[in-house]
Amino acid sequence: MRQITITILGAGAWGTILAKLAAANGHNVRLWSRSGSIGLEEAIDSAEIVLSAVSMKGVRAVATEIKLLPIYSRAIFVSATKGLEPSTTLTPAQIWQAVFPTHPVVILCGPNLSKEIEQNLPAATVVASNDIGAAQIVQGAFSSSRFRVYTNFDPVGVELGGILKNVMAIAAGACDGLQLGTNAKAALLTRGLTEIVRIGNSWGAKTETFYGLSGLGDLLATCNSPLSRNYQVGYSLAQGKTLAATLASLEGTAEGVNTAKVLMQRAQQHNISVPITAQVHRLLTGKVTPRQALEELMLRDIKPEI
Repeated sequence: MRQITITILGAGAWGTILAKLAAANGHNVRLWSRSGSIGLEEAIDSAEIVLSAVSMKGVRAVATEIKLLPIYSRAIFVSATKGLEPSTTLTPAQIWQAVFPTHPVVILCGPNLSKEIEQNLPAATVVASNDIGAAQIVQGAFSSSRFRVYTNFDPVGVELGGILKNVMAIAAGACDGLQLGTNAKAALLTRGLTEIVRIGNSWGAKTETFYGLSGLGDLLATCNSPLSRNYQVGYSLAQGKTLAATLASLEGTAEGVNTAKVLMQRAQQHNISVPITAQVHRLLTGKVTPRQALEELMLRDIKPEI
């Protein structure tokens, strides 16, 4: 692939890894952050791919700033952020598309624990967009023998898979923290995937997307690894730590905390059944203990599985 200019917005663990992957493929990569030495205008100058790995709370602010700056007329925006905007319940990609309606937007999402990729361990991910050509350009820019990139044309489903599993990872961490065993965790994650599909369908996503890398794949990775910040939140709460102390000790943001709150808003607005999300939200707001939350899920009315 020819050398292209790629700007990575956000110099956290994920943004830094993505910058290294692109640079290893011979591309001209610029890494920008608020505290960095390079300004935003200089960072995006002539960039053909602008990839956002900023936290959810910074997405709209950064997108709005860039809108006021000169950008390459055919620039592709890539979202690698996993969260929901509290005031609108919009996804990161939906925010980028609203701010840049004439530019293609691609989602990059999958079972990608940054510390494992940093160790050069093999991984796979998905890039999704309504623009097939844009997705294929991003695929080529980041693919390597150790980082396999697939394309998908259900961007809503791919993005939601990465967002919604963070809530389930908090529940999984609590389950492990309470030492409830493999059977309980298997049941929790299976029903969690069903809940993710239900929420995704209400958003217009395709069911089969959630059985791919950004759905089931990401769910398995984040719900089974202490490297996951959201898993760490649930585990710490189950060990008796407060949410404030837990969040203060994390290296980075656990987006599932905010996502659970926003999901509850949307579920109430659209009458969606979200029993696991509801218990996670109650746990995070101090209304139940981890054990009470999981026991209440077990005591729900019996019904057919499907």
